[in-house]
Amino acid sequence: MPSRAIVLTAGLGTRLRPLTLVRAKPAVPVAGKPLVRRIISWLSAQGVTDLVLNLHHLPHTLTAVVGDGGDLGVRVRYSWEQPVVLGGAGGPRHALPLLGDGPFFIINGDTMTDLELRGLAAAHDASRAVVTLALVPNREPHKYGGVLTENDGRVRGFAPRGPQAEGSHHFVGVQIARAEAFSSLRDGQVAGSIGDAYTRLLETKPGSIHGYVCDASFEDIGTPADYWKTSFARLRDRPPEDAYGRRVRIGEGARVIRSLLWDDVEIGAAAVVEECIVTDGVRIPPGSVHRRSVLRVDEGRVHATPL
Repeated sequence: MPSRAIVLTAGLGTRLRPLTLVRAKPAVPVAGKPLVRRIISWLSAQGVTDLVLNLHHLPHTLTAVVGDGGDLGVRVRYSWEQPVVLGGAGGPRHALPLLGDGPFFIINGDTMTDLELRGLAAAHDASRAVVTLALVPNREPHKYGGVLTENDGRVRGFAPRGPQAEGSHHFVGVQIARAEAFSSLRDGQVAGSIGDAYTRLLETKPGSIHGYVCDASFEDIGTPADYWKTSFARLRDRPPEDAYGRRVRIGEGARVIRSLLWDDVEIGAAAVVEECIVTDGVRIPPGSVHRRSVLRVDEGRVHATPL
């Protein structure tokens, strides 16, 4: 059971804009807790305690909520990617000096799952694969591309979303790999994994990538609307106030209804904020009304984007 992992946190989070104009996607709070801290807690609980986070977009928002990982029971080090994001294969290649020679987990930093990692590691060890991908049945081929597998678990290719992905498996953002998976890449080379470096790996070493089919959950916060829904699903029966950030102030007579408030938010007296996402540092004037909007500060002004 490897104790090392890289969490891929360098991406631009374009689908989640405008939220990712304020924070890197993994630093966005989900039901009051930054997504990356949820991922790290899940890893730590399973004995994966030596972590690397790759950084590029708004890196200070990630380091501010993670630090050295000590309060989460892990050691965190950082792999910087400049001037560009190196991608799902280029990022791990750049971080190899921190990850060592043994197998390590690669975790997408923008999704959540309850996958049991020991089963994935055991399957990887038994198959002697170079890469093993955690997979579930692809129930939304119109939304997600698919992984095509043989009956024995070997991956034979990847399909784009749409009709070609029907009957495929969906990758849940967790994998285990050996360093040799990235040996063909030079340090600093931009390369994706699925559909890019892994496709070439299959061409040169057929059977080197396997799938581990399981029944793990998968939660995506791809768009602001997805994020809003996921946050309230995570709250369950808890009051919305449990998802408020730090130093939130709500004026007398203000009504905040099913809204997510980040840090340093001030709601003026008698204001109405309904089904909104209010990002860091927003101050809503007294008496104003906002519904189904993302609110953020840009150049000193509050901008509202429909949710």
